[in-house]
Amino acid sequence: MLDTKPLVSIQNLRVEFQTREGRVTGVNDLTFDIAPGECVCVVGESGSGKSVSSLSLMRLVEFGGGEIAQGKLLFQREDGDRIDIVTQDGRSMRDIRGNEIAMIFQEPMTALNPVFTIGDQLAEGLITHRDMTRAEARARALELLREVRIPEPERRLKQYPHELSGGMRQRVVIAMAMACQPRLLICDEPTTALDVTIQAEILALINRLKRETGMAVLFITHDMAVVAQMADRVVVMYRGNKVEEGPVTEIFENPQQDYTKALLAAVPRLGEMTGRDAPEPMRLLRSAAAAPPEAAPARAPEPLLEVRHLCTRFPVKGGLLRRTVAQVHAVEDVTFTLNAGETLSLVGESGSGKTTAGRSVLRLVEPTSGEVRLAGQDVIAMAPGELRRARRDMQMIFQDPFASLDPQMRLFDQIEEPMLNYGIGNRDERRDRIAALFDRVELPRSFMRRYPHEMSGGQRQRIAIARALALNPRLIVADEAVSALDVSVQAQVLNLLMELQRELGISILFISHDMAVVERISHQVAVMYLGRIVEIGSRRQVFETPQHSYTRQLMSAVPVADPRLKKITEDLRFRPIPSPIHPSDHVAPPSVYREVAPGHLVLIDPVTHG
Repeated sequence: MLDTKPLVSIQNLRVEFQTREGRVTGVNDLTFDIAPGECVCVVGESGSGKSVSSLSLMRLVEFGGGEIAQGKLLFQREDGDRIDIVTQDGRSMRDIRGNEIAMIFQEPMTALNPVFTIGDQLAEGLITHRDMTRAEARARALELLREVRIPEPERRLKQYPHELSGGMRQRVVIAMAMACQPRLLICDEPTTALDVTIQAEILALINRLKRETGMAVLFITHDMAVVAQMADRVVVMYRGNKVEEGPVTEIFENPQQDYTKALLAAVPRLGEMTGRDAPEPMRLLRSAAAAPPEAAPARAPEPLLEVRHLCTRFPVKGGLLRRTVAQVHAVEDVTFTLNAGETLSLVGESGSGKTTAGRSVLRLVEPTSGEVRLAGQDVIAMAPGELRRARRDMQMIFQDPFASLDPQMRLFDQIEEPMLNYGIGNRDERRDRIAALFDRVELPRSFMRRYPHEMSGGQRQRIAIARALALNPRLIVADEAVSALDVSVQAQVLNLLMELQRELGISILFISHDMAVVERISHQVAVMYLGRIVEIGSRRQVFETPQHSYTRQLMSAVPVADPRLKKITEDLRFRPIPSPIHPSDHVAPPSVYREVAPGHLVLIDPVTHG
């Protein structure tokens, strides 16, 4: 039973920002309570004020140029005192932050200090707030890493943030936030970068702590399926204002506001594509239903990309002489074919080899062995000059558009650069082409003079797409291209990619962990685990008749956008992922497949096969 007295009471909160154009209101007259042991989810589009309201509770909004113009933020401390966070001085806030109120930030790389090891950063809060010795803090840090399911936790304690994948860094940030068992945990898009199985375990872990310790949770997300699984109550925000609030079942089953209805209708749901062969556009937020595209004329599939027995391994150095003592088997005996004008999706957990496979195809990472043919040409055997010419036909859209764009170059120059590299057109022709690309990705031409920091995340991702299209490629590798975007922006970017594919005949190798998105846009799907493809087939074959146990496990971990079908009431137990590191002399068995239907292949486990 929830405590009737609120732990947190936000009353008439107004937050303003001073800009060159004048004062801008980020949050306007926001009021809601959070009781002990309750999870309140705040949802809305990018720019709705979700994160600003949470940063105000930590008084961190002031460090980003914001000012709490009016309102009260009442918080009941551990000793029973009820304080107004707005009036607290810096010393009091240092005692509260990370100890009684903790926050999981969306971008883990900026939340972690690049010059300290993971172990030192986890121990810091425990030593400061819990008066632990360094040895006690280290033991607790190891326990926290195990709780958030990080493989080889002893090794991770000695590593630096840049040595971990995005998903692992996010799990470290979650462990840091939960280290001192806070009374209020603020989660700002905490599972955006995580795969479905890890997301399910993290949500179950937060749910268990909430249940056992009475910890309250303020959960900010754009994933309505996560809201359905986690929330007791939901607050819907739009342009800084609260438009609706209520119990989670009421919001999902009987929404009152048109905006809430459109937000729920725009959510991609696993199983929506059952019985359909061709991909369909995502529903946009403003129009709940998107019209299906005109059917393209049927034609025989022509292979564009053929990958055969691809292996990519990374050396592990050790000893005084830094010799190779082992190898990371990142991609092991991967074979697939991508047809012209189609989308093949690679799905799997963090560390399964999806990104490495995509980069190996483009030779951004040098494969150890195997064959990659693009339109019949052997990419692996190409000399540097040949490879440079071939890169016109194959481009990549990276997961983080801000990191892949040069912060010191204007957007026009960044899109023009690949054209200059290949001597395409004169200045006027390039300007016309870039203007047409801005039109194509639905950005105003006035943005051409802007810099990346002046754009939102969704706008930056559109620039990344425009740059990838600048050379008229035949193949685009999209690596988690929409994972960090809001529902509305995600739908726009995916619809844009599908429209471009229809019009220009581009093939897309789509790397993602979002099963609902993959189901909607794919022609073929390949499921990866530990560097191998464990199941591959058409979208209907893989999603409607999954054969491999790992594929079924992935499907079962996908949260359902229905609060009456909660999957995380009890802690989930997934099998731990074995280490992909093997001794240098290790001989990996070949991948042997069983064909369960024409084009539908399932890996025979090497252990049982051998």
